[in-house]
Amino acid sequence: MSTPVLALFSLLPIATVGILLVGLRWPARRAMPACYLVAALLALFVWRTAPVQVAAASIKGVVVAAELLFIVFGAILLLNTLEESGALHAIRQSFRSITPDRRIQAIIVAWLFGSFIEGSAGFGTPAAVAVPLLVGLGFPPLAAVVCGMVIQSTPVSFGAAGTPILIGVNKGLTGDPTVLEYSQSHGYVSWLEFLSAIGWRVALLHAIVGLLIPLAMVCLMTRFFGPRRSIRDGLAIWRFALLAAVAMTGPYLAAAWFLGPEFPSLMGGLVGLALVVTAAKRGWGTPPVDRAWDFAPRRDWEADWTGTIMPRELPPERRIGLLRAWSPYLLVAILLVLTRLSQLPFRDALSEVTLDWHNVLGTSITITSRPLYLPGSVFVAVALITALLHRMNMQSVGVAWRRSLHTMAGASVALIFTVPMVQVFIQSDGGAGGYDKMPLELAKGVEWLVGEAWPLLAPTIGGIGAAVAGSNTMSNMMFSLFQFDVGQRIGANPLWVVALQAVGGAAGNTICVHNVVAASAVVGLLGREGLVIRKTWIVFVYYVALAGLLGTVIIWMMGRG
Repeated sequence: MSTPVLALFSLLPIATVGILLVGLRWPARRAMPACYLVAALLALFVWRTAPVQVAAASIKGVVVAAELLFIVFGAILLLNTLEESGALHAIRQSFRSITPDRRIQAIIVAWLFGSFIEGSAGFGTPAAVAVPLLVGLGFPPLAAVVCGMVIQSTPVSFGAAGTPILIGVNKGLTGDPTVLEYSQSHGYVSWLEFLSAIGWRVALLHAIVGLLIPLAMVCLMTRFFGPRRSIRDGLAIWRFALLAAVAMTGPYLAAAWFLGPEFPSLMGGLVGLALVVTAAKRGWGTPPVDRAWDFAPRRDWEADWTGTIMPRELPPERRIGLLRAWSPYLLVAILLVLTRLSQLPFRDALSEVTLDWHNVLGTSITITSRPLYLPGSVFVAVALITALLHRMNMQSVGVAWRRSLHTMAGASVALIFTVPMVQVFIQSDGGAGGYDKMPLELAKGVEWLVGEAWPLLAPTIGGIGAAVAGSNTMSNMMFSLFQFDVGQRIGANPLWVVALQAVGGAAGNTICVHNVVAASAVVGLLGREGLVIRKTWIVFVYYVALAGLLGTVIIWMMGRG
């Protein structure tokens, strides 16, 4: 079968997601079973993958979905615990003391706090933390999910202490003799130095493209959720949005150059948070209090904006001090950092508790789960500590747990089909057809179509990989070697081409189906996943298009070869 035909077949599962979820606005619980069926039929009858391989990939998908549901449950539980204890009321008041302007609040919580959480934990955790916090502040749940997904771009390549580079790109390139020869012939004295050289290129591209992400986020918010439905309301704070972007990407770029791939998002988020909160308190670039932007009253919100989890309008009977109210989120941040940095012993200790299933159903597929290392474990632990710290009674704790279990159950159907579809898609090689896995056949088709213009579309391939696989790390593992080889074949610097892959892979998280499902589930907003993607795809297209253009210009300026 020819390369273009295989590429079209490989595109079918992705196109089905787009048509059903975004075009026809089916809820994910209806759309994803159909998408799973499309991927499975292609694997069985076109790729001629063994049925046992498809079954094993599906089982692995169910396990990964269960892990995601655990993370969702932990995030919901923490939110409900804070709601029942009265802490959310105090947190809302603390933000109002900084600024009542919702645009500024979104930048602080989603862009800066979310970047810090991404740097420490990754794997969708920022949305699980920032989205419910925004809802707790009084944001419409749909607006909160959109904000949470938009920032799943610039910090993602260095999420979880650099995992997409140190694991994704590393595993994608390690062991290939051509890559090793290139590394040695270009004077890289160690493999880590070689990875760091890719890492700072990734950071440079992100720092340029990400400069407009805070502004894009608030413009989407004011355009789709504002009383006047106006982009101009978002553009009105362009100075503050650019300040927030530079406050994050400046330390981010410096950390990539001086410290390596583990620290850019961590340092960028932390330093940026300190700088921007100080600026907001002093009114630098912010509108006067009497001109602060806000959403319309809740009674005027559209029905699609709200979910099953909404904060109380009235102050709770119990009063919680500001430090006690914020302590659960501070504890989450501290525990995530302590358990993710390789320089500390806690990561290895938690990772020792591992559940392995090698050669599932006699195939080469392996399932590995590290339950204590999952962010959900941190959320649940902090929720239990919060119940004690805030002196909650058993009745309030029970309410929080019941609500959380009910909300998580609503997300289970969508994720139980979404993640197995992804696993079938990426585990489709080795069949009697003799074809590569579907993502690689799709990439080959794009290369056949564009030839030497490949750098323009290299980020798009990375983005599609992440959007389908649900992870920048997985996208980098699948495509890094392919991107390196294409770079060498067309005479471009392969490090820049791999960097474009990683940048696009980060942007793909903004439209990743199971990330949208998980983020929506945290605030009880199931069934409207397509509405989220209809808004965030704009950011995805901007990101991969500008990154591809920048990469092409850089490669052209450096000269061929």
